[in-house]
Amino acid sequence: MTNKRPKIALIGAGQIGGVMALLAAQKELGDIVLLDIPQAEGVAKGKALDIQESRPIDGYDAEITGTSDYADVAGADVVIVTAGVPRKPGMSRDDLVEINLRIIRDVAGNLKTHCPDAFVIVITNPLDAMVYAMQQVTGFPTHKVCGMAGVLDSARLRYFLADALDVSTSNVQAMVLGGHGDSMVPLLSTANVGGVPITTLIDEDRLDAIVARTRKAGGEIVGLLKTGSAFFSPAAAAIRMAESYLKDEKTLLPAAAWLDGEYDLRGFYFGAPTIIGAGGIEKVVEVPLSDTEREALHASAGAVQTLVEGIQL
Repeated sequence: MTNKRPKIALIGAGQIGGVMALLAAQKELGDIVLLDIPQAEGVAKGKALDIQESRPIDGYDAEITGTSDYADVAGADVVIVTAGVPRKPGMSRDDLVEINLRIIRDVAGNLKTHCPDAFVIVITNPLDAMVYAMQQVTGFPTHKVCGMAGVLDSARLRYFLADALDVSTSNVQAMVLGGHGDSMVPLLSTANVGGVPITTLIDEDRLDAIVARTRKAGGEIVGLLKTGSAFFSPAAAAIRMAESYLKDEKTLLPAAAWLDGEYDLRGFYFGAPTIIGAGGIEKVVEVPLSDTEREALHASAGAVQTLVEGIQL
């Protein structure tokens, strides 16, 4: 009697999709289907074959296939959507809303047909609006659809803090909540290094600079790359979320989750701490906020709501 491996569908075979396929295979999370549009089917198949040929080196047995046919992702346990146009230098994430909305509508329609029971993680920008569109078009339960943003933004904040203090990133605990954009809210009131409050270790001016860099971190990479946006760290963040779901870890991870009264917000997707387990987003966790942080969080929510209200489904 053999155990069937989970099936992971990665929609979009670009830079993020390729890295996610490699990470998921190396972690042996399941068999992987890398899907892209027919014009890029060769890219999906080429990357899948390239990773397959590394299996004897890394010693894993996951199957990786490339395709442009949604029938090949049927029955996927996890779907991670990265399909869309990346930012160019000088663009904000919100500048992508119209073009990427068309892509998300098409993807969502296909997932509704072929993967009705999947846990869906959206990476496509502008994140908060795209995950909202994904859930509305698919009609999937809100706890089975979420967005990858908080894990990435929090990792960036943790790295910048660790770098400033010259300590291990594993010792730094910090979270970023709110919309995935310039209005995101790094929580300094609860950030710490091995339990020591970060505000006692770094002066206010330096912390302000780190917060500003965290908010602009994606744009900093876009400016350096010139022809694309970040892909290693977003891929790692999304795979971490998928891992918590597939292994029923019930790990606390910040994600773009549907809010139903938490933080006095309701009826849209927004970055918040969540518990991710076999049930999907099993809980949205409310953490203590300073008055300044709560005010900033509600300002970020207003920006997200304005963007969501402007999309036409």
